[in-house]
Amino acid sequence: MDPIILASNSPRRKQILEWAEIEFEVRVSNADETYPADLPTDEVPIYIARNKAMAVKKGPGPDRLILAADTIVVLDGEIIGKPLHQKEAIGILERLSGKKHLVITGVVMMKDTKEICFSDTTEVEFHELTSLQIEFYVDKYKPYDKAGAYAIQEWIGVIGIKNIHGDFYNVMGLPVSRVVKELKAWRD
Repeated sequence: MDPIILASNSPRRKQILEWAEIEFEVRVSNADETYPADLPTDEVPIYIARNKAMAVKKGPGPDRLILAADTIVVLDGEIIGKPLHQKEAIGILERLSGKKHLVITGVVMMKDTKEICFSDTTEVEFHELTSLQIEFYVDKYKPYDKAGAYAIQEWIGVIGIKNIHGDFYNVMGLPVSRVVKELKAWRD
């Protein structure tokens, strides 16, 4: 099978696909990541991932399978986006401290008229984090490109995660075992 097209510039998604030894080429979608206000929360990441895939599909280049994904963090029913600055990142982590939240990644795979879409949900619980821990993390790691203002594979995940129920790689940005399963089904 030809290498797939990853419609993402996420270093984490690239790393996960490399670990899974899936051949891919990156094409950044620059798609609009807004969504209708009345869209059910669990459908938001699939909606955004579909927009990313469609943006790449309309672009130039060979017609190959496109893989797009989007990850959201949900706390008490509210989608927590990417922080714009230090103060916002600190505020998000203060809200997540000592609580459980959901990480939902929507995945869309498409080629020609065929499309497969799914989402994966992982529950993550943080220990109580101190102000010093939060400020250290934000100042050192600058998590401004991360939904929920953190990356599980970084320092804050190592010291701050109390429990995780579900796919670790989903929290990183791609439920890779499910992606591998769907790629196999696509080929068969």
